[in-house]
Amino acid sequence: MKKHRTLFITLIVTALVGAGIYNIYRGNGFKEVVRIINDKIGRSKSTSKTKTFNKQQYSVDDPSSQWVIVNKIRPLKPMDYTPAQLVAPDIKLRFDPTYSEMLVSSVIATPLKQLVEGASKDGLSLMLASGYRSYLAQQSIYNISVNDIGQAATDQQNARAGYSEHQTGLAVDMEPTSRHCETENCFADTPEGKWLASNAYKYGFIIRYPQNKQDVTGYSYESWHLRYVGIDLATQMHSSRIETLEEFFGLLNAPNYL
Repeated sequence: MKKHRTLFITLIVTALVGAGIYNIYRGNGFKEVVRIINDKIGRSKSTSKTKTFNKQQYSVDDPSSQWVIVNKIRPLKPMDYTPAQLVAPDIKLRFDPTYSEMLVSSVIATPLKQLVEGASKDGLSLMLASGYRSYLAQQSIYNISVNDIGQAATDQQNARAGYSEHQTGLAVDMEPTSRHCETENCFADTPEGKWLASNAYKYGFIIRYPQNKQDVTGYSYESWHLRYVGIDLATQMHSSRIETLEEFFGLLNAPNYL
């Protein structure tokens, strides 16, 4: 009882100081103090309730889902999946818009344009270096790379057909319109690369293959490779400082193919 009385007195004193009321016995002063205390307690309770993020809002398995997770142990199903609607985004493109790699899922066309416009407001010019890749296109890219640098090195840089995020239409490679450091490691140190690292989440994108996470994602750092997951998830990952989809959803690391 004594403990509760001490706590009540402490609350009263805190309310008095905060409200600038020094005489609780004058008029309705005491009632006002009680009201202030109740108000403070009510606000404290409301702010202590944190909204739980719904990790089941979208599927991580459905290839058409904006949260689909594709990596070396999670192939697309079906492996030759093609997005329902592909469009050329209304931004500057690396190649002619008739080239299939300049297409993206219609889901990300507007967010991608907003991202590029956001960079432009900060004096930076971005364009699409690569977007959608079909199963056959990815297979061709992979095979060419294997012939050039070998399979082991290729597997650290290029996905096999059916295991590529580009095939979902939700992933894009971005670059400066100057083409400086085009899909190269030095892009991370360019103004455009730094801007994306700090601002991409505001438009629903994440850096899919972050630095020092190769043992999780299976790929070396790609500062230019963005993946659309929606503003809610991108913001949640940013605020919680969780960089990869595998870690956020508690999935197995995917450093190598099974």
